Amino acid sequence: MREYLKFYIGGQWVDPATPKTLDVINPATEGVAGRISMGSAADVDRAVKAARAAFETFSKTSIAERIALLERCIDEYKKRYADMAAAISEEMGAPAALSQKAQAAMGVGHLQAALAVLKEYKFDEQRGTTRIVKEPIGVCGLITPWNWPVNQIACKVAPALAVGCTMVLKPSEIAPFSAQVWAEVMHAAGVPAGVFNLVNGDGPTVGAAIAGHPGVDMVSFTGSTRAGIEVARNAAPTVKRVHQELGGKSPNIVLPDLDADGFKKAVTGGVRGVMQNSGQSCNAPTRMLVPNSRMNEAVAIAKQVAEATTVGAPDSGAAIGPVVSATQWDKIQTLINRGIEEGAPLVAGGPGKPAGLDTGYYVKPTVLGPVRNDAIVAREEIFGPVLVLIGYDTIDEAVAIANDTLYGLAAYVSGADLDSARAVAARLRAGQVNLNGAATDLMAPFGGYKQSGNGREWGDHAFAEFLETKAVLGYAPKSA
Repeated sequence: MREYLKFYIGGQWVDPATPKTLDVINPATEGVAGRISMGSAADVDRAVKAARAAFETFSKTSIAERIALLERCIDEYKKRYADMAAAISEEMGAPAALSQKAQAAMGVGHLQAALAVLKEYKFDEQRGTTRIVKEPIGVCGLITPWNWPVNQIACKVAPALAVGCTMVLKPSEIAPFSAQVWAEVMHAAGVPAGVFNLVNGDGPTVGAAIAGHPGVDMVSFTGSTRAGIEVARNAAPTVKRVHQELGGKSPNIVLPDLDADGFKKAVTGGVRGVMQNSGQSCNAPTRMLVPNSRMNEAVAIAKQVAEATTVGAPDSGAAIGPVVSATQWDKIQTLINRGIEEGAPLVAGGPGKPAGLDTGYYVKPTVLGPVRNDAIVAREEIFGPVLVLIGYDTIDEAVAIANDTLYGLAAYVSGADLDSARAVAARLRAGQVNLNGAATDLMAPFGGYKQSGNGREWGDHAFAEFLETKAVLGYAPKSA
């Protein structure tokens, strides 16, 4: 059993100000996998002071020094890659293959992306007699979720390090093991004392203390829209920058010009996109929009794919594992049942656990449809392996339905004619639009419109979140 009872503050592993522990539950077994200490405002204050002291020197390091630091972080991460993948499977139930090939891979991927950007990034420019300089914003509070744990840590820490910021990280208390491994990587890489600090704890205590601390210059939060609102409220009195990557209910428009094979491929890919990671992805394509004239075809394909999606323990070779907690399982079951009660036809899956999986927070791969876009299951982010099918008659109607949501994180379009798909993408109110199953691009900005948040992560756009802009007038003499 893992025991992580110290926090990483000022380059050292230290005891919490007040002893208090939390059991971490393995969602595949429902047993205790480990214990962590739960922090307090006093621990946050100590970490912020360490970060503030370190900022005085780290903010003045050269680009070459920070390039070397990121290279060391990458080397140390690769040494711990297997440990990271194992930690993620244990803490949040991801299948071993997903942890190894996707979850853990995102950690090194974001470090490598930040390194590539840093090598080319322009931190200053001359405009006439004025010098415009981009400087590190200061001490950054980073609050991360449990669903893609190291991905969300890396896509915040890597650019913050790259531009010269210092930071205090609060990972999810539900899935804290990967954050521990990450902190050990930072230490082994020689990140200067106080530059990276880790305090475990819950949102109402540690998260609120970070967001409200006057010594924190910006807070970057990933999680639910509800929690993001609370972070913004807590940050408001100190007028700090708040970056938020929040929820989603992403539309997936399957266009009518696809032939039978293309249609099958698009629907199949859409179902699998929802089921991956047990549906616990904020950008999952959870609303599939298909022509009404082809709804029966879509239902048949979706049913087949969902029923063929295997569910099991992380080491079983199954396609998906459990969801992260009993609370999450209960929420998903409630929404599936409400959808059925409202009249949503059940295509596949449904309430309860899959056969033979009585222990563990397993959910049946579920498809509901056709449903109206005002149905509860089409409006709320379920955050489980649940897809809804929605019909449309015209492209204009499909676009209107797609945009009829509080969210705007991602959208998906599949079509035979690329120009038509591009035209639809141009009309969608979402921060990222995927055409025809395009691969992940770690240099593409990631973030949302509307209640899916503000600001952008990944690649060069992430740097802007951690920089202030200074204009120095009269920097250069006037020309004669």
